[in-house]
Amino acid sequence: MRALILVVSLLAVSACAPRRFAPDDRDAIAALLAAQAGAWNHGDLEGFMAAYAHDDALVFTSGGEIHRGWQTTHDRYLERYRAADARSEMGTLAFEVIEIRELGVDGAIALGTWTLTQTPKAGTGVFTLALSRTADGWRIVHDHTSVRAAK
Repeated sequence: MRALILVVSLLAVSACAPRRFAPDDRDAIAALLAAQAGAWNHGDLEGFMAAYAHDDALVFTSGGEIHRGWQTTHDRYLERYRAADARSEMGTLAFEVIEIRELGVDGAIALGTWTLTQTPKAGTGVFTLALSRTADGWRIVHDHTSVRAAK
């Protein structure tokens, strides 16, 4: 009986322990970004957009402009990369994640570089992503992407 009480007590205490940002969270964020690049490289815009929080609070900044909302972001990508052969228009995307820093238990910032090749829209630049832990896992809630100026 004492053993049962001890086990139940330990389970209750561990269940009440605060959740922490863990190495698994960094791995999950890195996997999310790898899946996003993979979807892009297969011409799968919907798969690429799945990394973003699907709500009106999403912020996307690029080219000196600020855009709000998942649908607005989706439509901008669709307009820019719409073609009979979307795969060739989209090219090949690679991310290099430089760092993932925690912002509390349910938030993180990812800093990295992106390179887009094999398309007339080729380029390279940097990104800073704010991510939030959601019921669906980690999602991008704020994306600030810039293009590196040609030298």
